[in-house]
Amino acid sequence: MSTDQPPPGMPPENDPFRKYPPPPQGGAGSPYDPPPGGAGDGGSLPPYGGGPYDGGYGSGGTGGFGGNDPLAGMPPLASTGKRFLARLVDLLVVGIPLAILSIPFGTYREVTETTDDFGDTITQFSSGKSLLFQVLSIVVYIAYDTLMTKKTGQTLGKRLMGLRVAMLNDGTLPPTNTALVRAAVLLLPALLCCPCLWWVITLVVIAVDKPYHQGVHDKAAKTVVVTVA
Repeated sequence: MSTDQPPPGMPPENDPFRKYPPPPQGGAGSPYDPPPGGAGDGGSLPPYGGGPYDGGYGSGGTGGFGGNDPLAGMPPLASTGKRFLARLVDLLVVGIPLAILSIPFGTYREVTETTDDFGDTITQFSSGKSLLFQVLSIVVYIAYDTLMTKKTGQTLGKRLMGLRVAMLNDGTLPPTNTALVRAAVLLLPALLCCPCLWWVITLVVIAVDKPYHQGVHDKAAKTVVVTVA
């Protein structure tokens, strides 16, 4: 028998005489798996120099979470508590400069007097910011959230808490229009009419939603918030 030939009946994948290694198992691989040659193969790296969600370079594909588990392949989802703290930081980051900026705009104070059934005069007071400043506040809050989410997936609050916004289907950064929709759905109700009630509703929806813990704004934009290493 020639020593250049494998023994009869030896399975090809176990053949010690093979000149080349066996092909990789599992087909084309997961979009969350690192490529065989690292970043030097000439491909472009996703955001953060890593994978679509958490730093592992993706080898392609449209995402998907594999098997029967919709969370397979995703990093851990952000907790409701961390999301609340991140949002609180963002409100302070934007709100404190706006409060200082509001000083030149001043406030209006309206006094009305009415007479009750007994002939007594009732004085009522109301006050608020100018319409111009309210519009400016809406623009600043939404622009901040949109631009930061589009650029890195992280507002300053999310960066501090180790969180990131990602597209649900493949983990990539939200494009501008998606980030804008997300910011508008989240912030407009709070800025226009009912901030306390809206934040409570948002937190409850995030806490009870399954399996992705999406708020109404996440569902509108098809995004999730995940943790980052």
